[in-house]
Amino acid sequence: MKSGNGYKVIGSRPIRHDGVDKVTGRAKYGADLNFPDMLYGKVLRSPHAHAKIISLDVSQALEYPGVKDVITGSDLPIVEERVAEFGEIPENMRFLSDNVLASEKVFYKGQPIAVVAATDIHTAEEAVDLIEVEYEILASVTTVEEAIAPDAVVLHQSLTTNTLGEKTDIPTNIASHFRHENGDLSLGFSQAETNGVVVERTFTTQTVHQGYIEPHTATAKYNPDGELTIWTSTQGAFAVRDQVAEILRHSASKIKVVPLEIGGGFGGKIRVYVIPLAALLSIRTGLPVKITMSREEVFEGTGPAPATLIRVKIGATKDGRITAAEADLFYEAGAYPGSAVGAGANCMFTAYKIPNLRIDGFDVVVNKPRSSAYRAPGAPNGSFAAECVIDEICQKLEIDPLEFRLFNGAKEGDRRPTGPIHGKIGYIETVSAAQTHEHYQSEIDILKRQGRGIASGYWGNGAGRSSVNLTVNGDGTIMLLEGSTDIGGSRASIAMQAAEVLGIASEDVRPAVVDTNTIGETGVTGGSRTTHATGLVAIRAAEDVITQMKGQMADHWEVNQVDFSDGVFSSSNKSCGFKEAAKICAPVVGSVTESTGGAGGGFGTHIVDVEVDEETGKVEILRYTAVQDVGTAIHPSYVEGQMQGGVVQGIGWALSEEYVFGENGDMKNSSFLDYRMPTCYDTPMIDTVLVEVPNPGHPFGVRGVGEVPLVPPLAAIANAVSRAIGVRMTDLPMNPGVVLKALDKI
Repeated sequence: MKSGNGYKVIGSRPIRHDGVDKVTGRAKYGADLNFPDMLYGKVLRSPHAHAKIISLDVSQALEYPGVKDVITGSDLPIVEERVAEFGEIPENMRFLSDNVLASEKVFYKGQPIAVVAATDIHTAEEAVDLIEVEYEILASVTTVEEAIAPDAVVLHQSLTTNTLGEKTDIPTNIASHFRHENGDLSLGFSQAETNGVVVERTFTTQTVHQGYIEPHTATAKYNPDGELTIWTSTQGAFAVRDQVAEILRHSASKIKVVPLEIGGGFGGKIRVYVIPLAALLSIRTGLPVKITMSREEVFEGTGPAPATLIRVKIGATKDGRITAAEADLFYEAGAYPGSAVGAGANCMFTAYKIPNLRIDGFDVVVNKPRSSAYRAPGAPNGSFAAECVIDEICQKLEIDPLEFRLFNGAKEGDRRPTGPIHGKIGYIETVSAAQTHEHYQSEIDILKRQGRGIASGYWGNGAGRSSVNLTVNGDGTIMLLEGSTDIGGSRASIAMQAAEVLGIASEDVRPAVVDTNTIGETGVTGGSRTTHATGLVAIRAAEDVITQMKGQMADHWEVNQVDFSDGVFSSSNKSCGFKEAAKICAPVVGSVTESTGGAGGGFGTHIVDVEVDEETGKVEILRYTAVQDVGTAIHPSYVEGQMQGGVVQGIGWALSEEYVFGENGDMKNSSFLDYRMPTCYDTPMIDTVLVEVPNPGHPFGVRGVGEVPLVPPLAAIANAVSRAIGVRMTDLPMNPGVVLKALDKI
C-alpha cells in the first residue's frame, strides 16, 4: 500500500536496521577493540598555551619497564605546505601534521608533544610523567580582539594575510580576508535612514564543543608486508586513510581503515588526532596499538567550534523592506588557519533578498585548540548576529517578525547575497507554516518576563562522491554495502531508497558500513550530504540491478522485452514478483561510485518561548517549535530526531556552553561536570513541523536535514530573552550572570 506521498517505503517509519545491535550492546565502538599483545598509547600534552620547545628528553620514559616506544615530532616525516580537502574544511597538511604532534613550538594548552606506547595504560601514564621538556614560555592571545591588535603577539612568523586574493608580506594573526559585495551600500543605507530605520550591533559567541559522548579512539595494526589496518570511530574512513597517508608518507593503497560504530561526531570526527600516532607506534613496534582520549583531552586537544566577533548593520524602510546590509565577521581559527568563516558569510543573509550588501570575513589564529566543523559550521554564529538585528528592526518598525520574513524572504529565482541564484527552495513555506502554527497563535505572559523569539536559518547541503554495492540474494533480500558512516540513521535512509526502487520492504535490505578496501571511495558523513548523495548512488545501483534482472528474465522467459514496475517483472502474459525473480537471477550485483550533484539547500524557521527569572537570571525554555523544509522525509522519525537534536545543541550554545580560559590560556572547565551542556531538565518537548518542498536535484526530492536545525536556535532564544527583559542581548552564552547584568540596565 502506497503512502500519502505516493511511495511505498519512503515516508514510512521502519525500525532501524542497526537498532537491535545498539540496544543489546552488540555494536562495537572504537574502544571496544582488543588484540593479544596490544600496546596502549598515552600522549604528553603541553601545559602552556604558547611556548617554544627548547629541549625534549624521553630517555627515562624509554627505560621504564613495560615501555616499548616513545615518539616525538621529530619522528614524523616533514610534510610540505599543501592544502587538501578531507571534509567540510580544507586542511593545510603541514599544519595538520604539526597539530598531531608539535615540532618546534606549541600553540595551545593540550597540544601533543610526545607519545608513549606501553604494555598497559597505567604504565604508559606513568612513563609520560618521566618525559622532560624545557619550554620558553611566550605571551599568548586567546581572543580575536587580542589577536588583531597592532601590538599583538604573532603566532606564526610564516603566516601573512591573504587579503582579497592577494598575499601580504607582513607576519600577522589574520590568515585571510575575503569580501562578498553587490549593489550600492551607501544608497541602500541612505534610503533606510531617510525613510525607515538602521540598526547596527556587535555580537560575540564563545568557543563551544560538539559534545559527542564517545571520545576519540584508534587502534592500529601493522604487518611486516607494509599493510596498515586502522580501526576507529570516524565520520569518514577514506578521509582518515588519506590524512594518515599524507602525515606518515605511507602509501594510501596499503592503509585499510575499518570504521566502527560512532558515538557522535557533529563534524568533530573528520580531522585526525590520535590515529596517526597509533599507526606510527604500530609501524615502529610491530604490535597493535590503541590510543583512547580522556574527556579532558577531548576538550583541550580536539577541535571545537570557533568563538566569533561579528558586527552587523542592516537598514530597512518603514514598510519593512530591507535596503542594505553589511557585516564584519571575525572567526577564531584556533592555533592554525582554517575556521568556518566562509560558511558563516555564505549562510547569514541567505534567507533574504538584499539588494545592497557587503560581507567581510576574517580568519584569525589564536592560542586555542584548532577549530573544527560543528554541525553547519560557521552558520549558527553568523545567523545569530543577522537574525538578532532583524528582530530589532521588526521591534522598531512594529512589524510582526514573520510578516517581515514573508515580505523579504528569498524565493526560487532570487539571487543569494553571495552570488548564486536560488533553485527550488521552501523558505517562504517554513515561515507560513510557523505563522499558522498553534504555538505562534498562543499567548505569552509578559508580566512574568516571558518572551517569544523568532529566527530563520539556512545551510547549503553537500553532495560529493559516494559508493554503493548491492547484491541480490536468492531469497530476494539485498546486501547493501556502503562507505558512509552512520551517525543519524543513514543506514536506514539509504536502504529505504534502494528498497523503494526495487519495490521491496526496507527490512529486506541489509545495509552495512564497510572498510576502505571493500567499497569505492566515499566522502565524509558531513555537510548534510549522506542521505542525498549516498542515497542517490544507492538508487543508481538499484536501477542497475533491475536492468540486469530484466535482461535475465527476458532470457528466462524467451522474450525480447521485460518491464518492471512496483516490484513486479512482466512481459506479455507473464509476471513475477521481485523475490520470485531473485530465485531465477541471483546473484546479481549492482555497483556504483559517483560524484553526485544536485544538493538542495535547506531552510528552517523556529519559534521559542522563554521565561526569565528576575532574581537569578535563569532562562527557562517554555516551548519550542522547529519548522523546516526537509525536501522529502525519507524516514520522518529520524528527520524529527535530527531537528530536535539540533535545537538542544542550540539551547546549549545560547544559554550555557563555553570554554572558560584562565589568564595563561588554560581551559578551566574541561569536563562535562563544568562544561555546562543542556540536560533533560533544561529542555522542553520540541515540536517539529516537516515542510516538504522536494529538491529537484534528487529523484525522491531529498534535502539534507541534519545541520539546518542548529542554525536558528541561538538567535531565536536571544530574541526571546531580549523581548522578555526589554534589553537587546548580543553576547552568548546568556547564562544567569550575563542576564542579571542585562537586567541591571533596565
